[in-house]
Amino acid sequence: MSKHARARSSRPSTSRRVAFAATFCLLTCTAGWVYAVEDEAGGAAAPQARADGRPPAPERAGRAARDADRAGLQGLSGISEQTRAKIPAESRQLVLVTGKAKDSSESTATLYTRPEVGADWVRVASWPARNGAKGWSTERTYGDLTSPQGVFALTDAGGLLPPPPGTRLPYDKNRAFVATGRGVNGESLAGSFDYVVAIDFNRRPGTSPLDPTKPEGERKGGNIWLHVDHDGPSQGCVGIPKEAMKKLLETLDPSAKPIIAMGPSGF
Repeated sequence: MSKHARARSSRPSTSRRVAFAATFCLLTCTAGWVYAVEDEAGGAAAPQARADGRPPAPERAGRAARDADRAGLQGLSGISEQTRAKIPAESRQLVLVTGKAKDSSESTATLYTRPEVGADWVRVASWPARNGAKGWSTERTYGDLTSPQGVFALTDAGGLLPPPPGTRLPYDKNRAFVATGRGVNGESLAGSFDYVVAIDFNRRPGTSPLDPTKPEGERKGGNIWLHVDHDGPSQGCVGIPKEAMKKLLETLDPSAKPIIAMGPSGF
């Protein structure tokens, strides 16, 4: 075969290779263009942005904020960071009473414990509660029908009935624990003082709840107790169900430095 014949016979093969390459390039570029359009339009490629399973940014931010709040409050809820900071570092038992509103007599009492100083608080039990008929006050005065807002120690107990088994707080069983008269709404007060735990507001710790001493003066009032609920608001005490009072007396331990934090929700 001559040189010119060989050259002519090779041209068709070369042409086919060029055509195939052009077709392949066209198909590839077209597919890439379609993928890009779908991605920009939020099509099939969009879900790949969350393939790692993480929630959207706003949800992550909300969760981070909640985690920060929990860390600041050490597992508590219904109080401010300012109130939590007033809880003594050495305390490992806490009764948290959060009122429905500043002027409400309805509240919730929750018992918390923690295994060691600095650990998060762990909820043990919660009960409905009642406080002063006119709510809460940071400047309580005698007869104003409010409960004192703040953080107070729980050091002494007593009651008309014998202490429940396991009671470790100093307990004064005394026939003088009998409420007289009627409640704010006219309800009977019978049984209200079967069990009481004194709240260390304007009182002398280390004495019976019946001790009338008021170190900060008579004007502030005193004898503010945790006691058995009498189905009505109080003059300043906190009432909880009888079984709850028994649970508290079985749980509270002077070595754990028990305290009560009480006030309207968010105080």
